Amino acid sequence: MDATLINIVNKLQDAFTTVGVQNPVDLPQITVIGSQSSGKSSVLENIVGRDFLPRGSGIVTRRPLVLQLINRPAIKTNLSEEKSQGNDEVKDEWGEFLHLPGEKFYDFNKIREEIVKDTELKTGNNAGISAQPINLRIYSPHVLTLTLVDLPGLTKVPVGDQPKDIEIQIIDMILKYISKPNAIILAVTAANTDIANSDGLKLARGVDPDGLRTIGVLTKIDLMDKGTDVMEILAGRIIPLKLGYIPVINRSQKDIELNTPITSALKHEAQFFENHESYGNKAQYCGTPFLAKRLNTILLQHIRATLPNIKIKIQSILARYQAELAQLGDPIDDNGEQANAVLSIITEFCNEYRTVIDGKSEDLPTNELSGGARISYVFHEIFSNSIKALDPFDQIKDVDIRTILYNSSGSTPSLFVGTTAFEVIVKQQIKRLEDPSLRCVALANDELVRILTTLLQKQQFKRFPDLKEKFYSVVTTFYKRAIIPTNKLVQDLIAAESCYINTVHPDFLNGHQAMAIIHERLNATKASPTLTEGKKGVSSSANSPLPNAEETTGAGFFGNIFSSKKKRHTTMESPPPSLKASGSVSERESIETEVIKLLIQSYFDIVKKTIVDMVPKAIVHNLINKSKEELQKELLAELYRSEVLESLLQESDVTVQRRMECQKMIKALQKADEIVASV
Repeated sequence: MDATLINIVNKLQDAFTTVGVQNPVDLPQITVIGSQSSGKSSVLENIVGRDFLPRGSGIVTRRPLVLQLINRPAIKTNLSEEKSQGNDEVKDEWGEFLHLPGEKFYDFNKIREEIVKDTELKTGNNAGISAQPINLRIYSPHVLTLTLVDLPGLTKVPVGDQPKDIEIQIIDMILKYISKPNAIILAVTAANTDIANSDGLKLARGVDPDGLRTIGVLTKIDLMDKGTDVMEILAGRIIPLKLGYIPVINRSQKDIELNTPITSALKHEAQFFENHESYGNKAQYCGTPFLAKRLNTILLQHIRATLPNIKIKIQSILARYQAELAQLGDPIDDNGEQANAVLSIITEFCNEYRTVIDGKSEDLPTNELSGGARISYVFHEIFSNSIKALDPFDQIKDVDIRTILYNSSGSTPSLFVGTTAFEVIVKQQIKRLEDPSLRCVALANDELVRILTTLLQKQQFKRFPDLKEKFYSVVTTFYKRAIIPTNKLVQDLIAAESCYINTVHPDFLNGHQAMAIIHERLNATKASPTLTEGKKGVSSSANSPLPNAEETTGAGFFGNIFSSKKKRHTTMESPPPSLKASGSVSERESIETEVIKLLIQSYFDIVKKTIVDMVPKAIVHNLINKSKEELQKELLAELYRSEVLESLLQESDVTVQRRMECQKMIKALQKADEIVASV
């Protein structure tokens, strides 16, 4: 049962690797890390009992090696299926690579060559690295069932044509593996170095600060200075680890060069610990055999603890990918299916379009305004405030009003306040309302385009980019056509207000009321001399104090145009080419100006209220409601045609690729689900 559990995890790893997808499930596994000089490769070879890993200077392990050790009984009889090539001798140790299914490697030197060959195939021969793992399974009666992931050794300085950031690349790869909560970290450190500076332990402590899932392996025990040992480390007094430390002795470089069998090296290791004065009474807890047993026990315990959650995780991820595949749908090749698909997409789009504008969507956002609410904001905040902010007197001054009064009276000075001047000025101000009103149409159109763009982010449009592009073209063209009569209606509203000045409007301040207000202000000014002291000249606004009549008497009605109280023309000269109302202001002129301003302000406020009310109605009627009612008909006319269906439903490369990925992942997850269900 124990071996079965580890085999279960091995099968899960293979299930994902076989179909070429990244494993989405955090499986229990032992990850081996350490610096290049720590003896990491020798530890693995000692556990296996065979030479099979690449050796050399610099980075030798350049891709993660998923090493699955499978214990099998020794075979004593000849079996035809176990025969090696041209040899009747039965061999009960061999290796298999997942990328070479069915091929058995009885020669472990060939295994080393294949690791080098496949590494260079993915990384090139420039000593670069790759995160794509190599899966190697070794069957032997001399190993305990165990799974290890050998990661590239930590390096500081790039060698040869290695990338300059090789250290960062290796650290990122290692962290990707050891950061997973289900990873057991096997940190290999040379005992003849300062353990506090161990690169492997530093990385392990970064992701496992409490040392709960890290086990330390101390190599090169035999190379320590005489009289020193690692007992303080083994006791956990320096860097404590819950899983503890295990000291081992690897083959020396000379042993490797002389091809000394690992079996001999293991015997030497056992004798060293048994005969050492510091380790003699703890020898059963030292060496490679104990390390293999300890790792086997740790991995089994970890698998037992995590397997229930792994089952749940696999089922959850499987359901998610199945839902995504269903959303991606099947390829559509039949003409009837194509027509139904386009009709369905058009109907769904138009229904959702109306829903978004009307604010009846089921997934209304809570963090910002959207859809029809943004159009309402344009109407009642942006446009309304823009119109209300228009001041008729920010462009026309008192002197301009006086000039218009003179011009409207012709050659004979008028006896009463002229209505012509009032109408001229009011019409000029009403014309100013056209630009913000047309701008409101443009802003409303922008919001409709925003709604369109949002709806085109749906999955069916990502799936069919040509359909999405055609949708956008048809709808925006519809908007452009609808804007023309909308702008015309808005312009007509402004023109209608300008062509007929309704002086009997119930809210309009008539002439008698205006005169009464002005006289009331005039009397109040005369009664308060402190307010009028020093105030002469042109009144600046309807609310300003009016000049004293005595200060402005003596000048004729037109005399003020080009004369003043203190200066008289004594010669008859032609008037200048350009004349403006200037000089001192008579009481009559002041009163007329103020009356005109009151009337303009009163009527302009009425028109602004009307425009603020009518322009949004015109936009809704001619643009928004029209799009809600006629877009579906427009889309059907342009898209629901047999000659364009096939081109419109041409799937994007992203969709095709994603469907394949989902299908592969579902296949792997279903296989994984079957595997864990058997436990």
